[in-house]
Amino acid sequence: MPEVAQNVDPDKLNAFVGRMLGDLGALTNSVLVHLGDQLGLYKSMSKSGPVTAATLAKETGTSPRLIREWLSAQAAQGYVTYDKAKDEFSLSPEQAMVFADEGSPVFMAGFFDVARGLFDDTPKIANAFRTDGKLAWHEHNGCLFCGTRRVFRPAYNHHLVNEWLPALDGVSAKLQRGGNVADVGCGHGASTILMAKAFPNSKFYGYDYHPGSIEAARKAAREEGVGDRVSFEIATAKTFPARGFDLVCFFDCLHDMGDPAGAARHVGETLSSDGTWMIVEPFAQDRLEDNLNPVGAVFYAASTVICVPASLSQEVGLALGAQAGEARLKKVVMEGGFRRFRRAAETPFNMVLEARL
Repeated sequence: MPEVAQNVDPDKLNAFVGRMLGDLGALTNSVLVHLGDQLGLYKSMSKSGPVTAATLAKETGTSPRLIREWLSAQAAQGYVTYDKAKDEFSLSPEQAMVFADEGSPVFMAGFFDVARGLFDDTPKIANAFRTDGKLAWHEHNGCLFCGTRRVFRPAYNHHLVNEWLPALDGVSAKLQRGGNVADVGCGHGASTILMAKAFPNSKFYGYDYHPGSIEAARKAAREEGVGDRVSFEIATAKTFPARGFDLVCFFDCLHDMGDPAGAARHVGETLSSDGTWMIVEPFAQDRLEDNLNPVGAVFYAASTVICVPASLSQEVGLALGAQAGEARLKKVVMEGGFRRFRRAAETPFNMVLEARL
């Protein structure tokens, strides 16, 4: 018998296999979550209350037999609730917050958009592993871009205006009076538009190097009615124009940059004399062992296939990763010429850092 088999603890093995079965259930159901989101199944269930498979299929214009199987799989995974006496399926209030309510602070369907996109990108990611580790943000497919907006928007909706900006020294008061704000790495503009709606006296400028994202952001600004005080331009973190900004924001993007210290130096050149740099980053401790938890598992996985390859594809290629931790982020910011740095706020998923010259 091989030595490794002789050393196996049966109880530990059974526990690990059980853990893997749970993970496999989540993995295989992830496709079904994406389908449920795309087909409007969760939203329909949230509105209707308990339904039979036939009723849900009729309400959503879908195949009754496939809906029955979809509901059964989701119930087995614990994503929907089954009433055997009535043969009906429903969403509990908690399940609805996660899968159906896009205004919820714990809405998570966007993660499954991202997962779908990453599976499509597997050949590109494998090539990065086999070669130089490089895979630029724009080389991913569109599911990543729209999914990222849906992943981060719930946190912005619930924390940005109400908690994060007030935690910065004097910033909310400046924006209420009227100031200039840069949102660097703005993507589809969710954070930019949210701030513009909250502070109508201020001007907001969103910058991203990805043309498709800027186009989507401009469209969103028109639809939200803030086109008079928001503009979106194609620019990188080291080339966006200096406008004497009262606030420069980096939302979950500094660690993706190849030269974050260079970006920090440029930010300093674009700020007003008493301006503030707000850096929102994934929550992480400074030591690997302290990040070995469910949140760290998500962020390290995303970092492996998105963040680190993106940074390696750029000049310098520092590759901080999504779990860089506050100490490494502070070092980068200070190298860029900033003298004051503090953690202003946090959530289980984010650190909000304030830097001043």
